[in-house]
Amino acid sequence: MEEEVAFKGPQNYWPQAGVTYEIFVQSFYDSNGDGIGDFNGVIEKLDYVSELGAEAIWFMPIMESPTYHKYDVTDYKSVHPDYGSMEDFKRLLEEAHKRDIKIVIDMIINHTSNQHPWFLESKKSRDNPYRDYYVWAQKDTIADFLDKKVITLDSDNIRQWHDPGLGEDYYYGFFWGGMPDLNFDNPKVREEIYEIGRFWLEEVGVDGFRLDAAKHIFPDDRPLDNHEFWKEFRAKMEEIKPDVYLVGEVYDKKEVVAPYLPGLPALFNFDFHYTLLDALNNQDGMLLPKKQKEILDFYQGITPSFIDATISSNHDQPRLLNELGSDPAVYKQASTVLLTMPGAPYLYYGEEIGMLGLKPDENIREPFLWDVEEKDTGRATWIDAEYSTDETVTPLEVQKNDPNSYFNHYKNLIALRNSTPALAIGDLELFEQSFPESVMAYSRNLENTSLAIFHNLGKEEVVLNIPEGYVESIFKLGNTKLEGSSLTLGPNSSIVLN
Repeated sequence: MEEEVAFKGPQNYWPQAGVTYEIFVQSFYDSNGDGIGDFNGVIEKLDYVSELGAEAIWFMPIMESPTYHKYDVTDYKSVHPDYGSMEDFKRLLEEAHKRDIKIVIDMIINHTSNQHPWFLESKKSRDNPYRDYYVWAQKDTIADFLDKKVITLDSDNIRQWHDPGLGEDYYYGFFWGGMPDLNFDNPKVREEIYEIGRFWLEEVGVDGFRLDAAKHIFPDDRPLDNHEFWKEFRAKMEEIKPDVYLVGEVYDKKEVVAPYLPGLPALFNFDFHYTLLDALNNQDGMLLPKKQKEILDFYQGITPSFIDATISSNHDQPRLLNELGSDPAVYKQASTVLLTMPGAPYLYYGEEIGMLGLKPDENIREPFLWDVEEKDTGRATWIDAEYSTDETVTPLEVQKNDPNSYFNHYKNLIALRNSTPALAIGDLELFEQSFPESVMAYSRNLENTSLAIFHNLGKEEVVLNIPEGYVESIFKLGNTKLEGSSLTLGPNSSIVLN
C-alpha cells in the first residue's frame, strides 16, 4: 500500500529541528568530467537539496589534504583544488544562501596532516619554534604506552605514539601516524585555530562548523579541559558571528556527551543511531523512545537550549540499508522513525535513494547515482563502486517517477515535518498504557496540538486500542486501518494521527 501524506506548507526550523544534508563533494556531482565531484556540481544540484526539503548542507572536509577523505589538512585557509577554487566555493555559498540553504563545513582541528607546514617544522628539532604546536615525548618516557591502546568507537588505531624516523622523540596521533594531534596547551595553537575560524566565518561566509573528533582535543583523561576549550572556542566564534552554528562529534554515551553542550550547542546523537538499529533489527518497539526520552531529559538538565543532532547513518557507518538486512519495508520505517522523532535530523547523501555500502570507508562514500549510467553525465568515477551500482540501486531520476520510491518517501516525510510544528519542535511524551512488544508509540506535543505516532516494527499484524482524541491520519506507511479507537497495523507499518 502506498504512503499517504497531508501537509500545509513548509516552515524553516533550522537549526533547532530542520533537516541537514551531509555531502561528500568528491562523490556528489562531477561538473567537469574529471571523475571527481566538485563545488560547481553541488551548485547544479542545490535545487535538488531544496526539493528534498533540507534546510542546510554539511560538507565533509573541503580543505587541502593529501588523502581522498581530507580529514588531514595541509592548509586551513584553502579549498582542495580537486573541488574547485575558493571563488567557486564562495559562489556556492551565495547560491545556497539565495535558496535559504545554510552551509556548515567540517572543521578538523584535533590534528593536522603530517604534511602540514607546521608539522614539517615541528619535527626538525626540539628547539624549532613549531615544536610545541604538537605533542612530543622522548621514547623512554612513553615506553609503557607505546602498545597500550584500546580500540574506541571512533578509532581502530592501536598505536598512538609515532616515530617520525629518528627513533628518539615520538609524536602523539590519536587516529593515525599521518594525523599528528595539535597541542592545545599551547596558547599559540589556540590563537591559530581561532584565526582559522574567523577566516571561514568572516572572509568566506560559512554559517557554521561541524567539529571533528571534539572529545580528543585533550586526552581522554582530561575531559574537563576539553569542556573548557569548547566553551572558549564557542565564545570566540560568537564574537565573530553571533548566530554561528556549531555541531560536535563526541562519539560516546550520553554521560560523556552531555558536558560538552555548553561549548557545543549541537551534538550528534550516536545513541540514537545504534538504538534505532537495535530496535528495528530486534523488533523491540519501545527501546528507542525510552532511550531518547532519557537522553533528552538528561541534556535538558545540562542546558535547556541544546540541539539534538539525530542520525540514522553517516560517512563512518555501513550504509543504513545494509544495516537493516536490505529490507525495503524496514528501511522506509527507519526514516519514518527518524523524521517523526524530536531532534535536528541529519541525512547522509544517497540514503534517500537507498544507496548501499560496507567498510572500508571508501565504499560507504561511493558516487551518487543521478540517472541510469548511460545518461548520468555527472556521476563521479574516482572509485569503482562496489555496492551502489545500477544493478543494486535505482537512480534518482527513475525514483522521481515512482510514488512508492525511497526518494518520494523521504521527500514526503520531510515535507510533512517541515509543515507540522508539533512534529518538528514538539515535546516527546510516552504513553502510559502498554502496547504489543513490537509497537513503538509516542506523542509529539506543542501548545494545543498533540500527534500520536505508532510504528509496528514486527512482521505480524497487530491490533491496539489507542488513547482517545486522535481521529485523523496525516501520514501512513504500509497497511494501516483506524476504526474509532481500534488501530490495525500491518508489518513494518506506521501512522501519524492528530
